Amino acid sequence: MSRRSGILEFAVLGLLRESPMHGYELRKRLNTSLGVFRAFSYGTLYPCLKTLVANGWLIEEPGNTGEDALAAPLTGRRAKIVYRLTAEGKEHFEELLSQTGPDAYEDETFAARFAFFGQTSRDVRMRVLEGRRSRLEERLEKMRASLARTRERLDDYTLELQRHGMESVEREVRWLNELIESERAGRDLKGSGSGGSAQQNNTSGSTGGLPRPGDNPGTDTPGETAT
Repeated sequence: MSRRSGILEFAVLGLLRESPMHGYELRKRLNTSLGVFRAFSYGTLYPCLKTLVANGWLIEEPGNTGEDALAAPLTGRRAKIVYRLTAEGKEHFEELLSQTGPDAYEDETFAARFAFFGQTSRDVRMRVLEGRRSRLEERLEKMRASLARTRERLDDYTLELQRHGMESVEREVRWLNELIESERAGRDLKGSGSGGSAQQNNTSGSTGGLPRPGDNPGTDTPGETAT
């Protein structure tokens, strides 16, 4: 399986964990909620869905909305198929969600992982964020070294393009720093609360006081920075 196919399967499982959906609804959510999938088509999505069904992670059910029930006999078309996550699919998604290896830090993978941080445990979020920051800091160091070596041989426009790429990476590093600090502060604040609030907010649904991506004006969306 290619990395891109793996990311799509992860995202589909994550969306269906929220609720069952038609293929059209899934594609719309992938396009609007997860920018990394804007270019995906039905020709890519449906083979993915068939694979997930074959693996036992999804089941297909006939649509049962009033609109589907009326449209089918009038148009001669089959009712829309609804895809539902199975218990095995949920278990598989949670296993994927817990992974914090190097693949989780790559541009497209990180964007998909971040989209499901609300379903991710705090310790896993921290490892993914810190791994992503480390990866970008290494990238930034290489970019600076390359620019220092080639600066005199570059024309003004190429030089400006390289600077722009560096600034994009620097912005994401700053954004990650803010997220990591928010996670740490959130953990401390929750831990000093009363009753069982600390334990409750360490569940996978907690965001731990994380700012949403849109709460940081002037920063790039994860995965849309320089590659």
